[in-house]
Amino acid sequence: MGQERDEKQNISGQTVAVAAFFLILSLLPLLLLGKYNVMCIDDYDYGRRVHDVWQATGSFGASVQEAWRQNTDFYKDWQGTYVSCFLMAMCPMNFRYDSAWVVPVLMIGMFGISTCVLGRHILIRWLGCEKRGASLCMILLVFMFYQVIEAPFEGIYWYNGSTHYVLMQSLWFFLLALASESIWAENKGRAVFCCAAASVLAVIVGGGNLVTGLQAEILMAFLAVYVCWKKRNKIVYVIIPFLTGTAGFLVNTLAPGNAARSSVDLDEGYGAVKAIILSFYHMAVFAIRWTPLFAVLVWLALLPLLWKLLKASRQSFSHPFLVTAGAYCVLSAMFTPTLFAVGMAGLSRVDNIIQMTYYVAALLVTAYWLGYFSHRSGTAASGKDSAAEALGKFLERANRRMSAVCLLLLLAVWVLTADKNTYTSISALRSLVKGEAKTFYAEAMERYALYTDEELADVEVIPYSERPALFDFDDLNEDEGNWLNLAVTNYYHKNSVKLISGRRGAD
Repeated sequence: MGQERDEKQNISGQTVAVAAFFLILSLLPLLLLGKYNVMCIDDYDYGRRVHDVWQATGSFGASVQEAWRQNTDFYKDWQGTYVSCFLMAMCPMNFRYDSAWVVPVLMIGMFGISTCVLGRHILIRWLGCEKRGASLCMILLVFMFYQVIEAPFEGIYWYNGSTHYVLMQSLWFFLLALASESIWAENKGRAVFCCAAASVLAVIVGGGNLVTGLQAEILMAFLAVYVCWKKRNKIVYVIIPFLTGTAGFLVNTLAPGNAARSSVDLDEGYGAVKAIILSFYHMAVFAIRWTPLFAVLVWLALLPLLWKLLKASRQSFSHPFLVTAGAYCVLSAMFTPTLFAVGMAGLSRVDNIIQMTYYVAALLVTAYWLGYFSHRSGTAASGKDSAAEALGKFLERANRRMSAVCLLLLLAVWVLTADKNTYTSISALRSLVKGEAKTFYAEAMERYALYTDEELADVEVIPYSERPALFDFDDLNEDEGNWLNLAVTNYYHKNSVKLISGRRGAD
């Protein structure tokens, strides 16, 4: 009877499927809003040369070659991120202006799937969790993240910014999962395949943003140390991607363009030691900022499930303090590059990837601590063990009732919050229903018609009458010498482009 009861309490495949369905449903407004997405900001500067070649030749191959030529020029003169710069040059809107809808599909798809893959892998392989329960945990975490994402436009809709950070972080998550799987796989062929794929991705990640690149270096070093200690016969599967990634990262950081850019950049960063110290402070500040009631309710809803999963695990969970400190150090390190380079934290396009990494780390650290307590409850009469046993009994009694109550409260907070722009899906749905997105896109296409009118040398546009709250990018300026105006001017080969005061329909 006890075994039958345990089987009934296991997470069913149907439950996971329903959760996945509601996750997709919650993301649908964000994807539908993408239909009205447009090209903006750095998309113009990085895409101009490729756009010119495409307009002149209509050849995709010639466009790729031009993107690589620009990439090599940037490497020498501006920045060393040899993969990001190439991808940013290949902006889809260079080829079809109305193709910006693919950006949210790509970014949400890559970041959401890679996060689920990595988190689920760690829960199953490293923490010994049951597969369906691990899947359910990651589905809820991805749902939470996309409702409270720090900078929705920069992480979902803006091609240039999301490619440089979100896409590169997604590839890093896949890389880490592959490298880890190569040391757990019992089949040699599977291990070799995972190692080879991880090695290729390591070169790509090494050529992306420095926040992700530094995180990759630190965690791959940790993984190599662990394998030397515990699974020495698997060391080659970690060392190869570690070395290829390090080579790529060095090619990135030692680029002559980095020195050239720093010589003209007015921003002054902190020294290395001060940047590292401040990174620990900023991690604490942002952890508080990124833990609103919405996140707390998700965490509470997952506690009974995590307790059950970790109690059934066969892992030992012997080093909770070490794991917690390690996670905090890795998260803090993600703040260091911007503090060192420009002397600040809080760059929203960077914060998106740190925020997601923080949520994954918080989930995994919580799971580890629950594993630690569940395996020690009832083993001694110490206060610590008594507290662990009391926690376990409470979570086992509360079980699904606690999760259901927290999820109902979560639904109420999500739907009934007074400011309908607080949560992204509700904000996107509001913009779609009210027609803001449709109006904005129609006006954006009116601008595009002016930009592509060969008889117009000096283009004047008026402000958008409506714009979705999630599309919070900077618009053109009344000063035609503003850098945003110049980016559009150069992209469409105009004499000038500027914003003028006025109302639509006015004489």
